[in-house]
Formats: sequence, C-alpha cells, structure tokens
Amino acid sequence: MPDDNALPNSFRYRGSSFDNMIETLGGAFGAFSAEPIGQASDFRWGIDIALNDNAVLLSGYHQDEFQFKIEPTRDTAEYLSIVIPRIGGMGVAYGARMAEAGEGKLLLYNNFEPDSVTMYGQSNLIDELLVSWSVILQTIDQTFEKSLSGSLQLLPELSLTTSVGQTIGNLAATMMNGMRDNGPLLRSPIAMSHLTQALAELVIRLVPHRLSHLLDQKPSLIAPRHVRRAIEFMQANISQPIGMTEVAAAAGVSIRALQLGFRAFKDTTPLAYLMKLRLREARQDLLDPENSRAVSEICLKWGFFHFGRFSAVYRATYGENPSETKKRASRP
Repeated sequence: MPDDNALPNSFRYRGSSFDNMIETLGGAFGAFSAEPIGQASDFRWGIDIALNDNAVLLSGYHQDEFQFKIEPTRDTAEYLSIVIPRIGGMGVAYGARMAEAGEGKLLLYNNFEPDSVTMYGQSNLIDELLVSWSVILQTIDQTFEKSLSGSLQLLPELSLTTSVGQTIGNLAATMMNGMRDNGPLLRSPIAMSHLTQALAELVIRLVPHRLSHLLDQKPSLIAPRHVRRAIEFMQANISQPIGMTEVAAAAGVSIRALQLGFRAFKDTTPLAYLMKLRLREARQDLLDPENSRAVSEICLKWGFFHFGRFSAVYRATYGENPSETKKRASRP
C-alpha cells in the first residue's frame, strides 16, 4: 500500500482538498462535476498527464472514493479510454448498466458515452490511456470500408486472464510505461504512431462490438492494379469535378473495364465509390466545430448539387440528418 503522505508529492498536479481537485480538473477537462463518496475533509490527490498527438496518459492518485461526470463541450476531444488500475478500481455507468476495471480486469470506453464515472477504493491509483477516437474511426474505415455511425457498442470489460485481455493490456501497459515521466515514446513519434495504430487494430479486431460480425465475412480478394489506381486518383482529386471518363483514363482502362473491376472487387460501382468518399469528407466538415460553412455550402463543396438527395443519402449512411451532425458538433 502506498504512503499517503509521500505518493501525491510525486505527481505534477496535486493537492489536499476535494474542492481543489475539482477546480484543477475542471480547468483541464471542461464541464467537470464531482462529489465524494463519504466524508472528504482531508482529500489528498495527484494527477500526471503525458501528451502525444494521438494518445494521452493520465495517472491519478485519490485518497478516497468519489464519483464524477464530464459533459463534453465543443472543445472536448473524443477518446477511447483504456483503464488499468494499479490500486483500487474505476467504474463507468450507462444508465443502470455498470462496467468496472479492477484487479485482473481492464476497462474500455468512449469518453463521450458514460453517464458517470466512479473511483473505487482507498488510496486509489489508476493509469488511463486515452487513444484519439479519430484513430479508431480510421481503423474502422480501413477494416470494414464503411464509416461508423452512432456508438460502436464496444465490450467494456476485458479479463486479464484471457489471451485477448493480456495482449491488449500488455500493449497498453507498454505504451503507458513508455510515456510516463517524459519517457522514450514521447521522443519517438514514429514508434508511438505504430503502437497506437497496432492497439486500435487489436481493439477493433479482437474486442466484441456491433460491427464484429463483419469480420466473419469472407475477405475480399486483393483488387487489381487498375482498381487501386482508380481509387488513388479519386482520393487525390476528391474535391475536383472529376467524372468516370477521367477516372478510367487515370486507371488506364475503359469505363466498362473499370465498372467490372469495381463490381468484382468492391461490390459497388466506381461512381458510388466516389460518392462514398465525398460523403465521408462532407461528414468530416460537418463534424468540425471550427467550420462555419452552412450545410448547403458543404454539400456543394463536395460535389452534391441536389441538397435533398444529399440529405437522403447522408441520413441512410449515418443515421442522422446533416443538420443534426452539424448541430451536435457545434454544441457549446
């Protein structure tokens, strides 16, 4: 058991009152509210933060148990949180449903989803690795060739006695140790990028979620060169008014051969594939809280000249109207 008098002094941010912790964390994370579980007149705490482009390590010590909520704002970054307690435990609540990390068990959750979070145990010591949600979305897109709409519904608890739990837990712990105390991973951006991507791949492929059933489908054959060249040309010219004549010319085949290739290896038409790429870019603009363009302007920017059709396709793909996406991204 750690020495309560000495341990918090090793953290960069520390204090000896609950109110002081609330004030500090509120400044760091936005709309933060919390309450102690029981008496907290003498509440020692400490927090360390290590930052990388796509990951954040939070290490925290709390003398007593407490519960908190963070209301996301337009400035709140979205993460996949992987929690590995060293002492005590941590739980998240989704309505009446609870998921917990503790001895022999780690916790995974999207920081935008829980209703509340609870720190359990006396002299609680928790490590939490926050992986940028954009890395998770990119991995989903590359794995399934489709964008995520709504919650991923990731299984929140993993036992460290299973091979999946051990693999993900060991990699997360390696990253935590490499980031802690200005560790070597913070000075090795390429290594950090590879590890973060590997962790995202393991989570998406090994942890059950609502898209997991797609992994059981027969893998697609490797697309031939002309299909890959067509896709590369589409991606490089995504904002330009290109048509299938230009795409076929860039791929070095006829329009007919291009259509047959996409049907055989992508199960769609080249035109529909291009629309999917443009729809994805439009969604990124709608999700950007700094983008002040109207929905109709974003629609036109990405080559959708009929707003009604754009809205219908967008709603069918992402489960919400474009205006709802923009409103959600712009919430205060």
